[in-house]
Amino acid sequence: MRVRLVAAGAVAAAGALLGAASGPAGAALSDTVTASPNGTVAKDGTVTLSGTYSCSPPTGSGPIFVSSGVLTGSVLHGIGGTPATCDGAEHTWVNTEKLSHPETVPPGEAVVQATLMRLDTRTGLPLPVVLATDRHAVDLRAVEG
Repeated sequence: MRVRLVAAGAVAAAGALLGAASGPAGAALSDTVTASPNGTVAKDGTVTLSGTYSCSPPTGSGPIFVSSGVLTGSVLHGIGGTPATCDGAEHTWVNTEKLSHPETVPPGEAVVQATLMRLDTRTGLPLPVVLATDRHAVDLRAVEG
């Protein structure tokens, strides 16, 4: 649960730092993340997003996560975080979060953002370092829940 909270909080920080849908200058070309064009939202407010990522073995300090979010209006809602395995291979990720207000993210078209990030712990305070991002329209399908 702690991992999800840290990653979900970091997605908001990373989203604020990112004006575009691309990684920072100098990011390794082997670090990629994609979000599926489809997701789900349940009546109880549970949102599930998924996609793929790949990353090379880390050169910095700190854990690496795939965080995700859904943009509704001008608000980015963090949808979980998945610890990443950085071995150069492609992996899948699935993030799920139950929002406290189910009506916040309704079914239909929205914008999804996936971020591959390292939480740099060298200073003691974990700061997000964005390795790759993907941001595009997503169709959130209604499911029972």
